[in-house]
Amino acid sequence: MAPETNKTSGSGGATKNDAPVKAPPSKKKEEKKDDDLSEEDLALKQQLELYVERVQDPEPGIQKLALESLRQEIRSATSSMTSVPKPLKFLRPHYGTLKAHYEKMAEADLKKFMADILSVLALTMSAEGERESLKYRLLGSEGDIGSWGHEYVRNLAGEIAQEYTKRRSEEASIDDLIELVQQIVAFHMKHNAEPEAVDLLMEVEDLDILSKYVDKTNFKRTCLYLTSAAKYLPGPDDLVVLKIAYEIYIKFMEYASALQIALFLDDLQYIKQVYTSCDDVLQKKQFSYIITRHGTAFQVDDDIASDDIVREVLEEIINNTKLSEGYLTLARDIEVMEPKSPEDIYKAHLLDGRASAGASVDSARQNLAATFVNAFVNAGFGQDKLMTPPTDSSSGGSGNWLFKNKEHGKTSAAASLGMILMWDVDSGLAQLDKYFHSNDNHVISGALLGVGIVNCGIRNDCDPALALLDDFVDKEDPSIRIGAIMGLGIAYAGTQNEQICKKLSLVLNDAKAPLDVIAFAAISLGLVCVGSCNEVVAQAIILSLMERSESDLQDPLTRFLPLGLGLLYLGKQESVEATAEVSKTFNEKIRKYCDMTLLSCAYAGTGNVLKVQNLLGHCAEILEKGETHQGPAVLGIAMIAMAEELGLEMAIRSLEHLLQYGQQNIRRAVPLALGLLCISNPKVNVMDTLSRLSHDTDSEVAMAAVISLGLIGAGTNNARIAGMLRNLSSYYYKETSLHFCVRIAQGLVHLGKGLLTLNPYHSDRFLLSPTALAGLITMLHACLDMKEIILRKYHYVLYFLVLAMQPRMLLTVDENLKPLPVPVRVGQAVDVVGQAGRPKTITGFQTHSTPVLLAAGDRAELATEKYIPLTPILEGFVILKENPDYREDQ
Repeated sequence: MAPETNKTSGSGGATKNDAPVKAPPSKKKEEKKDDDLSEEDLALKQQLELYVERVQDPEPGIQKLALESLRQEIRSATSSMTSVPKPLKFLRPHYGTLKAHYEKMAEADLKKFMADILSVLALTMSAEGERESLKYRLLGSEGDIGSWGHEYVRNLAGEIAQEYTKRRSEEASIDDLIELVQQIVAFHMKHNAEPEAVDLLMEVEDLDILSKYVDKTNFKRTCLYLTSAAKYLPGPDDLVVLKIAYEIYIKFMEYASALQIALFLDDLQYIKQVYTSCDDVLQKKQFSYIITRHGTAFQVDDDIASDDIVREVLEEIINNTKLSEGYLTLARDIEVMEPKSPEDIYKAHLLDGRASAGASVDSARQNLAATFVNAFVNAGFGQDKLMTPPTDSSSGGSGNWLFKNKEHGKTSAAASLGMILMWDVDSGLAQLDKYFHSNDNHVISGALLGVGIVNCGIRNDCDPALALLDDFVDKEDPSIRIGAIMGLGIAYAGTQNEQICKKLSLVLNDAKAPLDVIAFAAISLGLVCVGSCNEVVAQAIILSLMERSESDLQDPLTRFLPLGLGLLYLGKQESVEATAEVSKTFNEKIRKYCDMTLLSCAYAGTGNVLKVQNLLGHCAEILEKGETHQGPAVLGIAMIAMAEELGLEMAIRSLEHLLQYGQQNIRRAVPLALGLLCISNPKVNVMDTLSRLSHDTDSEVAMAAVISLGLIGAGTNNARIAGMLRNLSSYYYKETSLHFCVRIAQGLVHLGKGLLTLNPYHSDRFLLSPTALAGLITMLHACLDMKEIILRKYHYVLYFLVLAMQPRMLLTVDENLKPLPVPVRVGQAVDVVGQAGRPKTITGFQTHSTPVLLAAGDRAELATEKYIPLTPILEGFVILKENPDYREDQ
């Protein structure tokens, strides 16, 4: 049979010159293709061709039967989607024919039926950008779209997004599209494809309808995707998405997660709604722990707890009075209560002879370094070997050590006692009391600062810090005033206390006050009102800036005025614009510096890519001598990009480029920016970069790199960084300034004997504590001019780090808030957003009994079903309640 057809085709086409050459191969190809097919496939192909012919039959009955059969074939084939299904493959040549026939058909159900089939065929056959699948779907019948398979629904969703954009630009009606969207979303939500449903609704700007389709089985996955996606959305879309996640959590009574979002949005109404929606007192206690970890000033009123006893308990938790107790419980459990001396940290015996030879040089500077190391290492433990007197002997050790420091060194020494007794208000104030009677103003100043440090993050109804410090703010001596002002700033950071705002605003506008007092008043105001956009305070700082003389503007401390202003708008994005406009009228010496500082503070922690590019643009300019605004711009890149992992990695790469091509003042800021990006999280690549820079020829770059090594290793006891710093201490043993920086870094690495962290992010890296970030930024801005600030007499700005110190612990407590040891698994956190099923959230875990330490990037989960945690994120204080369904024999 076949050869004959070949002959006829050959002779038939011989009239044209080139036909005999071309026609036979095409036929042969056809045959060869048919020969390759198995019998089943061949039968299917012929069957489908028959259906295509029958569809064009004038008889409606035959047409209907043929369409029904085609539909059966396609449907049965699209159920599994590893390759293009056979029916779609064999129908490809007939797509044009069917389309042409469709146009001729009369309007009837059959025509709609035909449109359904064309819509599915268009999945693989329509030309790019034609959106035929959607076109025929809208012309077809209203039936269930899911029956055509997942791939078809996905393809439709993609086409809807394009069509929606086109129609919006033409201002055409979109009602028919939205109807289809609702069908697709319902299908996706039923089939565990929540991310796809959310994506489609974002494309058509109709996320509000999502909550209709969410149920108990999928709301957690949906909200996890919403909160993760919010990081990458431009404002104000990100807030819309988070509010929808918040509403879904409230609807399904997942209150702890709703509270996390309310804190992220920084909305007191939302926080209050979480409390009022929930009736369980235990849950409310857990909310209070979450709020106090974040550092939000929140008042418990009658709507939240009508019962006085309950209200007192909640207030006690929000006031953070139990922090010291919990921290010491952790320390006892890990057996690190034994106080450590600076020598235990330096480990000089591990070095060659050089280091010890340099020990006698500049003893006051050495002692000052030891003061800081001692304070950092024993922070919060309540006892040490230098400042707190040993219990067995009557001769107190503290007085002796205090006077081994010179003038302003005594300020830091007295304040270090505050850090050792941090969070323990009663004992701390009792031990600091003796310094208030000193004849030395520097000692009194240190004691005032110490009071602030003891009260850091702890609220108290009778405000002991305010009562003690208030009178000293107006004293004559500038060092006493600075101690009191800094103390107030640290003790009341984030509280927006009006009395302090008034008091410090008066200091700002005091014409007789020296510049350093005014600078610290601006910073303390920024800390107390951090992120509040307080207009009155902003006005006061702006006026003070405008009144500064030319010589004042040259002073390195002037940088604290724009920084105090920036802290008022920390993370508040557009709210800063009015103030930024005013800053354009400042003296040109400070104008750009102010501009960069405001921009970087306002967008801190937002991950806003456009602002990062803007700051990089400023770093690319070549400057005349004397301009300093590139330092805050470099820090700003880190402040903005620290919001999420991807931006963080990209920022590290950008900073590498700045190191290679930037000018000197940029290179001095890059190590500090790297330190902020990886704070308490020693990444190997950053560690290597900083190690390289710590030997830089420019001593300021080297100092910044050394301090940053301390910051990235803060509270981790990281052996590699500790080793690097030991080697640096012997390398720089003759250079007192660098040696001092190495000592500070050594103290930071062993912060709280490895129990504390400086990372301002908590709750699975979702929330950013504004007070913690403010403390870090203040200290880093001071480090932009090491020689004039930290290495002169203002070394106590290092104590601003206390605002970011938090125990990196998980402490489980029972219903009476007493510690309850339970087994937990601690491992590297795994990102499970958008994954199907119930994937493991941690990997490479170890099982420990609580309390446990959590490193950066670690996550914990309970290893027993006996208890149920009241928050999904196991960090800090977690209340456990007994599981009523638990049986011992399980």
